[in-house]
Amino acid sequence: MQRVINWFKNIRPFKVLSVFLAGMFLILTQACSGANATQPSQQPGAESGYTKRYDPTKEYNLNAPEGGMNNFSDNDPRAKNFEKAAQNRADDLSRNSDRNINEKGVDSADQYARNYRQGTSFPERVKNLGEDIGSSAQGTAEGVAKGTKRGIENLKDNTSDAAQNLGKNAQNKREDDTNAMKQTLNKD
Repeated sequence: MQRVINWFKNIRPFKVLSVFLAGMFLILTQACSGANATQPSQQPGAESGYTKRYDPTKEYNLNAPEGGMNNFSDNDPRAKNFEKAAQNRADDLSRNSDRNINEKGVDSADQYARNYRQGTSFPERVKNLGEDIGSSAQGTAEGVAKGTKRGIENLKDNTSDAAQNLGKNAQNKREDDTNAMKQTLNKD
């Protein structure tokens, strides 16, 4: 309650009066001005912006019907560049696959599929797959071994650093305690 009383004591009547008069001046100048705010200002000789009206009897050609949902395209018109880029990429991939087939000495895609089916027997394919998995496992094992070795080296370095820091911290603490004790004795 004391705060409220102090706040009322700090209010200066001149500030309250000046804010009130500024507000009244603003209201009166806007309310009593000669301008009519409901009508748009017009330049002499210019047409009104409201003369053109929508006529539902006219046919407006917005989009040409393309046969999609509601007779319009199902694709976003902004995505035409993306469609073209995707089509170009598909064409490039198709040409690349044709080139790969021709480089391997195959006359057609059907011949490639036939050679694949007849060429390598199932046990041989399983053997090749096993070799691939074995080489992947060996690479993974080598990576794990290298990582473990690096981790052990880091651990050794960290423990030696911690031991050195522990010794330094103990020595600094002992010196601080000694200095504090000397200061206490000197004060007495």
